[in-house]
Amino acid sequence: MTLSWQSLPRPIIALSPMADMTDSAFCRVVRAVNAEAGMTPNQTVMFREMVSSEAVIRGNDKTLGMTALHADERPLVQQIFGSDPATMAEAVRIIEAEHHPEGFDVNMGCPVYKIVSNFNGAALMKEPERAAAIVKAMKAATNVPVSVKIRLGWSDPTDALTFAKVLEDAGVNLLTVHGRTRMQGYSGVADWEMVGNVKRAVSIPVLCNGDVHKAELITKALDVSGCDGVLIARGALGNPWIFRDFTAIAAGETPPIITLQERIRIITLHLALHCEQYGPESVTTFRKHLSWYFKGQPNVKSHRERMMTVKTREELESILNEMK
Repeated sequence: MTLSWQSLPRPIIALSPMADMTDSAFCRVVRAVNAEAGMTPNQTVMFREMVSSEAVIRGNDKTLGMTALHADERPLVQQIFGSDPATMAEAVRIIEAEHHPEGFDVNMGCPVYKIVSNFNGAALMKEPERAAAIVKAMKAATNVPVSVKIRLGWSDPTDALTFAKVLEDAGVNLLTVHGRTRMQGYSGVADWEMVGNVKRAVSIPVLCNGDVHKAELITKALDVSGCDGVLIARGALGNPWIFRDFTAIAAGETPPIITLQERIRIITLHLALHCEQYGPESVTTFRKHLSWYFKGQPNVKSHRERMMTVKTREELESILNEMK
């Protein structure tokens, strides 16, 4: 399967890379929900959670395992982070030789201190020459598209206007712009209008990111920003139906109601895929997803509290069956 950001149908709707969340199991759940709704793979592009380029070239087993992908996830874009062009290029070669993702994405937008303190993530927005060198090195190492995820800036929301042009000149195939600066973190409101200014400053496709928490907001984000698509992050957690629901809304239809039975069915599928990926003893790491699946759901408090302490798949499935 090939991926061309220029030729994908508009709007492009994609699942954002989220650390510890958008792993293979979750991407497969999103694909399963989409397929049941009759959506084709190209209607949603999966971005896999970021991995360290340095860990990849060191041969770290855990990191390399995070880059493994299932055929059901394609087309899939692997996000990586790092600050050294040669290391980033070598990581691309290793991952591509082993798993052949349809694209690579560079994290130049993460605001978390442990990332930016090592000159990764959003810190690269302060070093445009290094950022351009990373893109050029990666482009030389692969024939698949290379995209970059950025913020509006480090502290000045107009920084992205010039930074985006630097990346475009370096050969980037797609940009995703989160509508906040690094200093804002996740506070305040994403500025979709400023993201739109970045879109108009370049000729490559641009995705709008930030505060797209509901299917109804996708259309608004597209209208305000004028972007080629959106990258959905937390709006998809516990809600893999968001992509299906947008497709229905765009067609002038009312999205199907997500019943408790449907919710439990998808949670059970997600649990099975999670255990398949990480082993039968991994239920404790699955519990983070349960908080999202049941967020705002009525009459589930007592069950949810019990689920937060389960340690086996059988325990969790027993509670889920009680709720049906």
